Amino acid sequence: MEKETMQLTDHLAELRKRLIITLLTFIVALIGSLVFVGDLYHYLVRDLDGKLALLGPGDILWVYMVIASVFAVAFTIPIAAYQVWSFIKPALSNEEQRATLMFIPGLFILFIIGISFGYFVLFPLVLSFLLEIAGDQFQTFFTAEKYFQFMLHLTLPFGFLFEMPAVVMFLTRLGIVTPQKLIKGRKIAYFLLVAISVLITPPDLISDVLVIIPLFILYEISISLSKVVYKKRVSSEAAAVA
Repeated sequence: MEKETMQLTDHLAELRKRLIITLLTFIVALIGSLVFVGDLYHYLVRDLDGKLALLGPGDILWVYMVIASVFAVAFTIPIAAYQVWSFIKPALSNEEQRATLMFIPGLFILFIIGISFGYFVLFPLVLSFLLEIAGDQFQTFFTAEKYFQFMLHLTLPFGFLFEMPAVVMFLTRLGIVTPQKLIKGRKIAYFLLVAISVLITPPDLISDVLVIIPLFILYEISISLSKVVYKKRVSSEAAAVA
């Protein structure tokens, strides 16, 4: 009993250490992003006609913190993934350690791809569609808070959702997920993806469809990649037994 208590204490201490490293990384990245946040802001609003309005002195601080936080999260993701890998490393074989370590760069790359898809593809499409609906009947007036809040809802979620294939491959490699489970749970997964799409997009059908279709494609890609990883895992286990 005493030995189990000591092991639990050691695990909690190790987990605390990994969480502290991740938090410190985010804080340092946030400070670094705040140094260049003015340039980042001008880049993000470069296509706007005119300037964004402020309804209060605190609005610009909120906008700057949001921009800096997104960039800080992007920088922190590979570090956080490495801390997770380091925490579970003792429970993995040498082959599993090498195989799972390769997923860390993939998480960062997929996050950047997801953010880029949201910002360069989805955001301008949805924004132009909504402006066309408004037409000449309304005077367009954007506040800084509303504009970046709208941008955030259409970009940041995709950064995390696009990591689905890497996460599925990682869990498949560890034996937690199998292609059969993913196929069996396809209907539930589709329902959850639709629910997420409705929550993160403006209340119009076009926006929902533009989000739902890529997520469905990502899930099918995840199943295909899971099959590849699963076959390699089964072959490795068979070779080890032989």
